[in-house]
Amino acid sequence: MRIVFMGTPEFALPSLELLLKSEHQVVGVVTQPDKPKGRGLKLSASPVKEFAEKMNIRVLTPVDLKSEEFYQELSELKPDLIAVVAFRILPERIFSLPPLGTINLHASLLPKCRGAAPINWAIIKGERKTGVTTFFIQKKVDTGNIVLQKEIEISPEETCGELSLKLSQVGADILLKTIDLIERGEVKTHFQDDSEATLAPKITDELCKIDWSKSAAEINNLIRGLSPQPGAFTLFRGKLLKIYKTEIVPERDDLSEPGKVISVDKSTGILVQTGRGILKLKELQLEGKKKISGDEFLRGYRMEAGEKLG
Repeated sequence: MRIVFMGTPEFALPSLELLLKSEHQVVGVVTQPDKPKGRGLKLSASPVKEFAEKMNIRVLTPVDLKSEEFYQELSELKPDLIAVVAFRILPERIFSLPPLGTINLHASLLPKCRGAAPINWAIIKGERKTGVTTFFIQKKVDTGNIVLQKEIEISPEETCGELSLKLSQVGADILLKTIDLIERGEVKTHFQDDSEATLAPKITDELCKIDWSKSAAEINNLIRGLSPQPGAFTLFRGKLLKIYKTEIVPERDDLSEPGKVISVDKSTGILVQTGRGILKLKELQLEGKKKISGDEFLRGYRMEAGEKLG
């Protein structure tokens, strides 16, 4: 079957790699245009583009998905099916082009976590399970008929980066199984129950700022859900401090002001009061510096008990 693959980040790579090893023919890849990156703002290709070019696959990088030029380029590839993994919202004219439709791999158990950041939000919301879903794209985002789903557990300390890696592997297998079913004409779909839908919108800077008045559990979930990118942050001595890993201190509550550093003892580490409970800061990065452990931070910056984060 002739397939056009659409995707951008590293999350999409296992799916593309598995498709290339299958009996299907990937006739083209569509990904985002090169973007400025780093201090020098040098144009950088997406992970999917870099990999596709190494494999000598034709790559399209349209700026405007509604342009006639892109439509014609896509038509010339004569795809039987389009497979989408972590890409942009497609115009109806595009997702309706292939005779067998357009299938999407989404990193949640739809209809839960519809939107741009399902992995982040599953952790932020404290979910204990998530998964992947394949569905046929329709006009309304993430609402199409479901083909296959696979559920996995979220471990208590798992970060977004760790969960994303796991889901990308599980998702690749489910996507290939879905495409095989489509080719054999054996697909059975079912509707999504909109009454059970939850949203997973794009991550904003406002969300990333830690509100120390929330509970230790809520803040810990936020930090896990934003690690390693974009990272939850607070302010320390007027500078931005990103926090990537914390630990809830059980059965202890100092009842101090939320955000107050209550202990910097070498044996206990950096302990911070929250609205309910205490957090130990285990992995941090001060503005303009490298990521270090809590112990290294104590040695380098001499944080003192009584200081306030926020």
